[in-house]
Amino acid sequence: MKIIELKEVNKYFGVGNNKICALKNINLSVDKGDFVAIMGQSGSGKSTLMNILGCLDSFSSGSYKIDGIEVANMDKNAQAELRCRTFGFIFQKYNLLTSLNALENIALPCIYYGMNDKTRVEKAKKLLSDFELENRSDNKPNELSGGQQQRVSIARALINGAEIILADEPTGALDSKSGEMVMNIIKNLHKKGHTVILVTHDKNIASYANRIIEIKDGEIISDTMKNSVLHKAQKERLIDKKSRFDYIRYQIYESFKMSLKAVKTHKMRSLLTMLGIIIGIASVVSVVALGNGSKEKIMENLNSIGANTIIIFPGKGFGDKEASKIKTLKISDAKIFSKLSYVDSISPNIAAQGLIIYKNKSAISSLDGVSAEFLEVNNKKLQIGRKFNVSEVETAAAVAIIDQNTQKEIFGNNSALGEIVIFNRQPLKIIGVMAQEDNFGPPDVNLNIYTPYTTAMYKVLGNHEISSITIKVSDDINSYLAESDLTKILIALHGKKDFFTMNSDSVRKMVESIANTMTILISSIAVIALVVGGIGVMNIMLVSVTERTKEIGIRMAIGAKRKNILQQFLTEAVLLCLMGGIVGILLTMLFSFLFNNFIDDFKMILSLDAILIALFFSMTIGILFGYMPARNASNLNPIEALARD
Repeated sequence: MKIIELKEVNKYFGVGNNKICALKNINLSVDKGDFVAIMGQSGSGKSTLMNILGCLDSFSSGSYKIDGIEVANMDKNAQAELRCRTFGFIFQKYNLLTSLNALENIALPCIYYGMNDKTRVEKAKKLLSDFELENRSDNKPNELSGGQQQRVSIARALINGAEIILADEPTGALDSKSGEMVMNIIKNLHKKGHTVILVTHDKNIASYANRIIEIKDGEIISDTMKNSVLHKAQKERLIDKKSRFDYIRYQIYESFKMSLKAVKTHKMRSLLTMLGIIIGIASVVSVVALGNGSKEKIMENLNSIGANTIIIFPGKGFGDKEASKIKTLKISDAKIFSKLSYVDSISPNIAAQGLIIYKNKSAISSLDGVSAEFLEVNNKKLQIGRKFNVSEVETAAAVAIIDQNTQKEIFGNNSALGEIVIFNRQPLKIIGVMAQEDNFGPPDVNLNIYTPYTTAMYKVLGNHEISSITIKVSDDINSYLAESDLTKILIALHGKKDFFTMNSDSVRKMVESIANTMTILISSIAVIALVVGGIGVMNIMLVSVTERTKEIGIRMAIGAKRKNILQQFLTEAVLLCLMGGIVGILLTMLFSFLFNNFIDDFKMILSLDAILIALFFSMTIGILFGYMPARNASNLNPIEALARD
């Protein structure tokens, strides 16, 4: 029964005047179980014929059928399937992958077949034993002799139960003893029922065959049958029980393993490839962490004026030059506001500058006249002492609370409680010291004293004018609605709008918006580093494809489909970018740890969302910039790739 049929097959190279005929009107048929030797000198076309028979190369015209199926009607994937399941190649130069050991080289075709790990390892070990190589399973090709490498190549050709063995000058690179051993192996394969087609220029090698075909200048000039012994095929039929989903999942898993091995094999190149991604990811995550930290610090400072806090100032707004001339805010306004149901606490504010004197020390300080609810309204705390009570406010008691700056400047390490200071010739008794506030940005170096607003009005300044009113709205009340209502009431009281308000929530949202905008802006700049890194990945992968062209050809020859090659190189690009992303995140974590331990002003706050988004972006970069090199690899012509050194 004929397994191979060629009719009027022609093969041309070049076009126009440069067109060369490599094969001319080839008519050839091969029966199952036959042993055919194709002889000819270099350039006669015998290797071209072999490549066409093995579906590594295409023919220009004619008909080529395998088991009655026209090869010309098959797409590239179907031809790859033939190479995987029907053909077994034995090359003159062995064509083993240098990064894999003997066992892995033998088992490689099983990956494209879809065979699981356990089964393919068992089959590979058996073949190693059959070819007396069981003690060489872990050796790389450069650790094997020529004869051993060729035996590994033969074992690889057999592992998928190849029905047709195609041997291209199988002894051409071997010494006579090794060559004889290889030919005996091939002869035994024929006896086991494999159809063997051997290409050689050596008559002694050709003598092993049943049938000798001689080719010259692309034409068959003789076809001699020595004997007609055909051995019945004993080919092991491999059964693929995997569902399509399982097969795809398996291929992805194997692509990942092969990509990981490729990364390990070329460590320095992989590191350089990842470098741009590492920098880009580290930049993005660090910027977001710094933005989160600074935003939280700013929010803490805003909270120092209290949540749901509204401050009323005279004038049209900040920067109003006429604001100092407007004296319409009164204590009575504050008292009316204090009676509103949604007002939690309130404090009129009176500001003054003056000289504070204690014993032989003096300094310029600020004095703030406030209410008994001052601490609650402004979300401040005492370190030691107590706050004003209502009675002290009503009687304009000469008491004061000082801040930490005043404590350090005037009293040093001594306790200020109970001491008397003079402010603008008015004696004040210290009853409390404010706790230290952790402010973001430049520290406040002013000396601040707080007294009851009545004390400031009647005993220090001698007038009834107040500079602002701070109102804390109940937590369950919308501050914007409260602000609107307060504005209406005050307009009614004053007969006009001679004031403006500052809502802490408005300021908070504005600051948050600014902080978010800055984070996005800086992150966008950092993303450019990612894109540059992605371009670097693409360039390195393109170089990698060029360097590994021979490897790609070998994989295609033993059954890898285009999608397998595409998947492997794309997986490798994604893996490199993902590893770069992980390293970038780890570096950011290290930097964040060091930053938070040495910088006190604010902390870097790592965001899980930012980390996950960064990883997603790194994978996306791998896909986008790895696709072109992967596609280029998958589109290589198998025979041209194999010919590349």
